[in-house]
Amino acid sequence: MQERSSVKPLPHQLPGRGERRELARGAPRKPFVLLIGAITIPIIVLDQATKLLVKTHMALYQSITLVPNYLDITYTLNPGAAFSMLAGAPPWVRLAFLLSMAIAAIIVLLVLIARSERVSVNSVGFALILAGATGNLIDRATRGGRVIDFVRAHYYDLNYPVFNVADSAITIGVALIVLAAFFGGDAEAKANGSG
Repeated sequence: MQERSSVKPLPHQLPGRGERRELARGAPRKPFVLLIGAITIPIIVLDQATKLLVKTHMALYQSITLVPNYLDITYTLNPGAAFSMLAGAPPWVRLAFLLSMAIAAIIVLLVLIARSERVSVNSVGFALILAGATGNLIDRATRGGRVIDFVRAHYYDLNYPVFNVADSAITIGVALIVLAAFFGGDAEAKANGSG
């Protein structure tokens, strides 16, 4: 049976500065703080600021044309989910369902981002979706279950559902994850050392 030595290494046996830097550089860094600080929080702030701007400077259903027949700023309140889904459900059912789903999604997204070993297309997508879910959750919690929507994209009378910055972040995040699944899966697997 071998005994452990309690002898400390001599100063000349410790790694040099260059070796220490190399060891530190080789250690994996979790991108959680970067993703939350550079993507999620700024988008939440932008989302809430634009909603506040619309709410304080426009009347409900007022519309301002940005690009005639294509793009308007139109102040609406959406009681439903994305694209007004569940808008016809009883208010207490809708609110309970949407709040619980948003909270569950936020928890899952935080775990996925925390488990990311590096910044990737998927982790950026998760950070974007987290920002959107949080922005709309803030609205639901502070505005009686309704979300301020204001971007109206349309072609003359053909309308796309009115949306906001949070909805855009969710859509872009999902698109990035889908694109990564189709086009970037092999590159990410190789980078992670599994393929």
